[in-house]
Amino acid sequence: MDRFKSVDEILDFAIDGEVTSVQFYMGLAKRVETQEMKKVFEDFAKEELGHKAKLQEMKANKWAITADEDVPNLNIADYLVDVELGADMSYKDALVVAMKREKAAYRLYLDLAAVAEAEELTETFLWLAQEEAKHKLRFEIEYDDEVLKDN
Repeated sequence: MDRFKSVDEILDFAIDGEVTSVQFYMGLAKRVETQEMKKVFEDFAKEELGHKAKLQEMKANKWAITADEDVPNLNIADYLVDVELGADMSYKDALVVAMKREKAAYRLYLDLAAVAEAEELTETFLWLAQEEAKHKLRFEIEYDDEVLKDN
């Protein structure tokens, strides 16, 4: 495993990912049409800031972490086509983008866990994958509640 040699390096990578996610969700908040949609994405950005803080605290305190929770998967993102970001995107499209983004992060961490050589690294990647699965589930539930309810 060439890229990551320690849990600290993994946590730095994950922290950078959370910062990128905050910027992504704040960017979506600026693009959506209604105040309600704007608030939803600002809230997602705040949640990502909370994840960043948790990861920084884990790094500072050398917490041991394990993936110990089964996160349900509604598989909604698996059946949706990709959507391009645009200034006038609908809430539905914004949720699709968010679901796909979280799914990609989940897969990245699972792939990294599969090639990690040390158990501590594997567990860290699995925990991070679990966190991304929770994010995706949240978007899938929102999509199910707000978009699919009309169909």
